[in-house]
Amino acid sequence: MSMNMFGRSRRRLTLYYSIVMCCFLMVLIFFVYKSLEWSISSEQARELLDTANDVAYAQGFLIQHRELLVNDSSTYKNNRDRLFFYVFDNEGRMVNFSRSTFLIEPFILDTIADWKVAGGEVAVFSEEKNLKVEYKIMMTAHPIVVNGEKKGMVYVGKEVTAIYNGLRKATYVLIILAVLALIVATIAGHIMSAKAIVPLREAYEKQRQFAADASHELRTPLSVIMASADVLENDASVTSPFLRQVIADMRDEVKKMTKLVGDLLTVARGDNQVLKLNKQKFDLAVLIEQTVRMMQPLVEKKNIELICEGIMPTQIHADEQKIKQLILILVDNAVKYTPKGGRVTVRLASDKKGKVRINVRDTGIGIARADQERVFDRFYRVDKARSRESGGNGLGLAIAQKIVNLHMGKIYIESEEGKGATFIVELKK
Repeated sequence: MSMNMFGRSRRRLTLYYSIVMCCFLMVLIFFVYKSLEWSISSEQARELLDTANDVAYAQGFLIQHRELLVNDSSTYKNNRDRLFFYVFDNEGRMVNFSRSTFLIEPFILDTIADWKVAGGEVAVFSEEKNLKVEYKIMMTAHPIVVNGEKKGMVYVGKEVTAIYNGLRKATYVLIILAVLALIVATIAGHIMSAKAIVPLREAYEKQRQFAADASHELRTPLSVIMASADVLENDASVTSPFLRQVIADMRDEVKKMTKLVGDLLTVARGDNQVLKLNKQKFDLAVLIEQTVRMMQPLVEKKNIELICEGIMPTQIHADEQKIKQLILILVDNAVKYTPKGGRVTVRLASDKKGKVRINVRDTGIGIARADQERVFDRFYRVDKARSRESGGNGLGLAIAQKIVNLHMGKIYIESEEGKGATFIVELKK
């Protein structure tokens, strides 16, 4: 059990570390991508704004000095760095241009026709062709002003497809590196978590060995004390009522201590994997009926109704004594937490998958949802005051869970606070 517990803790630590690292890497990649995009786009935007301003100034100068115009409608033929511009007058006629590549020129002209970007701003536009190739252009516009009068508009742009493709590829590389880093970090975290758990495991092993040794050593003196108390109780020379009461109280306390030591020894043996199953075939229905009859005196004393339902002959291959101990623990626990006049129901059922189900339902105080996950912990008690009154030590359900685990079964709770609780055990036939 300890190996499973520490193994689960190690896996949980590794998982939490991996989640933290994954979130960190995702945030890092996002900010790196945005930083690269901002640095690239800001430089491109500054270049476009400067170019648009220069072209608008030059076009205005040509309007004022028409004698400088040449016959070729394209005064500027500079297509370096994929830059292009188009000049339109107030009537929407193109009066000058430096063309882009013919592949994207229709897209550029459509963008200019639908232009809605405010002056002095730069925008990126995309066009996808054949669902495979995506073109991106970055454009801005600048008015042509001559003597305070607007004479037209200059649209300047640049094809930035390669730049954004490069940015995308760089992002893919970052993601691949992040995945590799996450794998390495997870492996390293798994190794480091094992080293971190070593001191805890050593402390747990020492505590477990101490509990086993102490439980074993206490059995003999407790037996001697119980035998001495029996002798004193049967001694006719002890006539004082006070002494007889002291002896009776001592016997009761020794009984409680003996039960606690026995439970501790059972738990310690389970931790050390000393508990062995002596499996045999027996009728589970008969065993449940015998166990219920054993509990009748305690039930009648508390004025509680203990009934059985669906008790049909059911053959099962298991350790009879441990299954009997399991049922005793569950019924005793239900009786302890059921008030006078309440009811405890034990039900047996089988299914077609080769499993049997034992339900122990009570009408007691119930178990809050926050406590349901902890009731199988050692020494944990939902109602500590009531448990002390009834002599509980908080080990019964831990032992019950250990017995179920030894049989490769399952035990769980269905309960609502104030509406009783149902302990359900599922075992293989």
